[in-house]
Amino acid sequence: MADPFLYDTGERTQYGCLGHEVQIEHIKAYVCRPSFFTDKAVIVIHDIFGWLFPDIRYIVDLIAGHGYITICPDFFKGTDPWKTTDHWADFADWMKDHDPTKVDKEADVVLKYLKEQCGAKKIGIVGFSWGGMAVHHLMLKNPQLTAGVSLYGSVEHMEIIWAHMTIVITLLEEKLKQYCKVAYKLKVYPGQVHGFAQLKPEDMKPDDKPYIEEARRDMIDWIKMFT
Repeated sequence: MADPFLYDTGERTQYGCLGHEVQIEHIKAYVCRPSFFTDKAVIVIHDIFGWLFPDIRYIVDLIAGHGYITICPDFFKGTDPWKTTDHWADFADWMKDHDPTKVDKEADVVLKYLKEQCGAKKIGIVGFSWGGMAVHHLMLKNPQLTAGVSLYGSVEHMEIIWAHMTIVITLLEEKLKQYCKVAYKLKVYPGQVHGFAQLKPEDMKPDDKPYIEEARRDMIDWIKMFT
């Protein structure tokens, strides 16, 4: 039984979420707001482990703490996320039913909610792995989004994560040069495996902590630059 993408979900400490769950039309979502009024919002797109995974809810709370209405919708629409007990041989079939480029309808529902129910005027988007691929897609298709951050989101096929990192970065840069007409930046964090940036502080390894914190600062700084 092999875990995909070298991401060991391992044992996690308990996490007491700061936000709450809401129902938005056909979508469930986790929302966290700052303690003061803001018209800025961020959509967080979860990885293959789904919107209930404690790591992604921690990220939602973290971004909200920087002054954003932050929401993580269930982009799997109630279907099963990938589980650590699942087999890698079944992953391609699972992906056929969880296509990260088919998220437009759900994104539009969430954008409408943020604007009409939360008063958001500037909205950014952050995605991890599967969610990172969805960010690539939505940033090219949806002009309502003012900033996007993709953390370890691949291009075209998730299997490419198994390839050498230079190949991944080269392919992604080629796609950005081809399609992206706005400012973008690529960055590699040395020695970090897939999924590193979502860990809560108590789950971090000491050697990885500086890179995780750096990645999060970069994420917040990029969102702030354009929202």
